[in-house]
Amino acid sequence: MKPFFSIIVPCCDVAQYLRESLDSVVKQPFSNWECLLGVEESKDNTEEIAREYAAKDPRFKVFTGPRSGSCSASRNTGIDMATGEYIIFLDGDDTIVEGSLQRLHDKIAARPGADLYPCAVQVLDAKTGKITEVRDNYPADAKPEFTGPEATLFIAGIRKHPAPMMQLTVCRTAFLVEHKLKCIYGLRGQDRNFTPRALYFAKRVCPLHEPFYLYLNNRTGSVVTSIDKGVLLKDEAIIHQSLFEFHSLVSAEPGFDRRLTAIWGQSWISWIAYTWFSPMRIKRIPRARRVETLEILFKNGFTDFGPLLGGVSKSLRIAGKAMYLFARHPLLRIPVELFFRLYFLLSKIKSS
Repeated sequence: MKPFFSIIVPCCDVAQYLRESLDSVVKQPFSNWECLLGVEESKDNTEEIAREYAAKDPRFKVFTGPRSGSCSASRNTGIDMATGEYIIFLDGDDTIVEGSLQRLHDKIAARPGADLYPCAVQVLDAKTGKITEVRDNYPADAKPEFTGPEATLFIAGIRKHPAPMMQLTVCRTAFLVEHKLKCIYGLRGQDRNFTPRALYFAKRVCPLHEPFYLYLNNRTGSVVTSIDKGVLLKDEAIIHQSLFEFHSLVSAEPGFDRRLTAIWGQSWISWIAYTWFSPMRIKRIPRARRVETLEILFKNGFTDFGPLLGGVSKSLRIAGKAMYLFARHPLLRIPVELFFRLYFLLSKIKSS
């Protein structure tokens, strides 16, 4: 029988968490699933644990690959391998809430055929062991169905950065395949690249409000804890340069909703400003590292970046041009940093 869910689990150096993660799948009363375990070369016994589960239960399938530094390769291969009607992305150090697969199945069966089914996540603090929040990007009284662009505009009215975690959304497998929705190999922080594209192409988005995913927060060495050291600036640059190209391509299509330019531009440019030029980042990340990575971001000059600026506020347009000057004109780098110190000070005063 064809699985209803294909659960894709990237696994690398997660031995201390993996049994709990896979047990949360095995113990689900709903049983019509396959679980694809993408094991990359690890320093611990992650592969041994994965193969142990596959030996006991044929619904687990293990595939291996070299160490790539992110979940991207495993997720991409998992999409290619998936035989289920719908895909769930589960990280090897997170879990699925007890009994939630049955609830997901029943809610999807009641509204079948949508491209994306956004759900909710329970956030578990790794240090305290307590659930700190339940995160749902759609209020309970939100309408039951959106187009992808409508969903983007709706989320933007609630969140500053409308790119929810990939793991919050159940995706129709054929939809991902049709639109070749994959992650960029080797990059972390893929949500900001994957989610805007998925939402853009989706014809039907049906929020389910089901808190099925238990996300382990405050883990040592996570993406969030690494970014302040400049470790991920190259990833961020490649991700956003790809988004600039994506906007340049789709904004030329007939019927493109120009409000998306404003939403994406506001989100992406403000994120870049904070990531490269907030006072904390200027202090912690060497200037040479910020210059090097911004050159990646602006590899096409203003060709892809410029069109986004037209849709944002005047202050953010000025900030965007300042970023570009910082990357391209060495004599202006110190003045640009001084500008951003004032920019963020004024933003703080304005928001207080």
